[in-house]
Amino acid sequence: MGEMDVEPLKYGACLDPELLHLAEVSPLALKENPQIAEQLYSQWLLLPETVRLVKSLMDDAKAGMPLNFSNGVGTNAATGNALPAMFPVGSAPPLSPRSSSGSPRFMKRGLGAGPSSLGSPLKSVTEPEKEVIPQFYFRNGRPLPKELKMQSLEIIAQIFSGKLDGLQIHEFKTVTKEICKLPTFFSSVLFRKIDAEGTGFVKRDAFVAYWINSNMMTMDTAAQVFNILKHSDRSYLIQEDFKPILRELLVTHPGLEFLQGTPEFQDRYAETVIYRIFYYVNRSGNGHLTLRELKRGNLIAAMQHADEEEDINKVLRYFSYEHFYVIYCKFWELDTDHDFLIDKENLIKYGNHALTYRVVERIFAEVPRSFTSKVEGKMGYEDFVYFIQAEEDKSSEPSLEYWFKCIDLDENGIITPAEIQFFYEEQLHRMECMTQEPVLFEDILCQIVDMVAPENETHFTLSDIKACKLSGNVFNILFNLNKFMAFEARDPFLIRQERENPTLTQWDHFAHREYIRLSMEEDGEDASNGSGDVWEESVEAPF
Repeated sequence: MGEMDVEPLKYGACLDPELLHLAEVSPLALKENPQIAEQLYSQWLLLPETVRLVKSLMDDAKAGMPLNFSNGVGTNAATGNALPAMFPVGSAPPLSPRSSSGSPRFMKRGLGAGPSSLGSPLKSVTEPEKEVIPQFYFRNGRPLPKELKMQSLEIIAQIFSGKLDGLQIHEFKTVTKEICKLPTFFSSVLFRKIDAEGTGFVKRDAFVAYWINSNMMTMDTAAQVFNILKHSDRSYLIQEDFKPILRELLVTHPGLEFLQGTPEFQDRYAETVIYRIFYYVNRSGNGHLTLRELKRGNLIAAMQHADEEEDINKVLRYFSYEHFYVIYCKFWELDTDHDFLIDKENLIKYGNHALTYRVVERIFAEVPRSFTSKVEGKMGYEDFVYFIQAEEDKSSEPSLEYWFKCIDLDENGIITPAEIQFFYEEQLHRMECMTQEPVLFEDILCQIVDMVAPENETHFTLSDIKACKLSGNVFNILFNLNKFMAFEARDPFLIRQERENPTLTQWDHFAHREYIRLSMEEDGEDASNGSGDVWEESVEAPF
């Protein structure tokens, strides 16, 4: 009420309690708005209680009786003037701040007597006391607790003691392992991240500024790895970002020492590891590995395992040399002209002609994944790495997505019985040619519905496929005759193998079997331990 545009209340009307129950008005407000007191007084005079009180007092005065304020009348302690009880009990207006008679009722409710934030000098309200909420988001990570920071600084001081010029790159592994708690093969890339100017030294103050003062130490390991590897102008990782740590792993890991004399094999191993990482971890499939994807994957655990395990072949996730050997040799067997490219006729021979022409056509139409070879009608090595992992481990999500796209002919996100029949027709024909007892499509469709149990029996979604543990067998039924027949026969060897090693994936079982077979074919002995002598003898033919 800046200008107090208030009409006088008519006789018999009640004064708005919100208007009457106001905090005291400051002298400044009265000076600027002198009409306020007059308007309030006019309204008070019109109240029925006021009229009756005035009439009663006038009658008493006329009769010569003393005035009685004991009933419904209050006394102002500051001025000594009697004030009639013009409001109901419990709704009296607040006293003046200079009054000693007590605190105003609104003050007890947490409201002050200053001018209102709404602009009205009558509704003067103080803001309630704000609750102090501790900071819970830190853009660059939560700062270190003081005690932990002091302990870290003491350890850093000991490591850098006597190194006035700083540490050189070959001395930095202790810092990487003991202070940063990162795999030792991150040493070089971390060193160069801090030594951005390429001086060849990292001083104590530079390390403290990077690792402690910028809150790198408070991040989780995935965030640390992400920030160390990524380029400063990107918010994601690309394949190139992983090459420095793979180069250092090849140079320093005892299980890979035998490759130091064959740099071309080292390059292929590093490429294969990176391709496998992106196949499993980069779920968007766009080649841009985000921090979210890195945290959701198992790459960090695999890196730490590789750093602690001397036998690299025991690190089954991504880093196993035996797995690389199998992938590369299988590619070499198919690439008959050794131009490092595979065409459709080459891929048809995979797994002893296990795949149908129709599914191979879909792969070379680049439906499940665009080829990186950039040569029309040719699959490159990276494309083959994706294919072989999808083919040999149909229990993984990347594999299910890969083959779902192949079967979804119209790419509408569902697989219909008609699409299933299209792919199964070739399987049925192959069974007839091999004098195998054919399984009718109607029976196959019922079997697939029973296995997958889709929400809608008229079609299958990717969610239906992922929710079923037997979905890999569905795809084998449609385009891999060898695995389809093995599934129908319930191969006891495979069943026993899965029971003995439940933690191993289908890919782990396949890679182990193939490594033994390939190594025995090359040198006539079991080389499944992946020793350097065996490798040098066995790879002469394919390489």
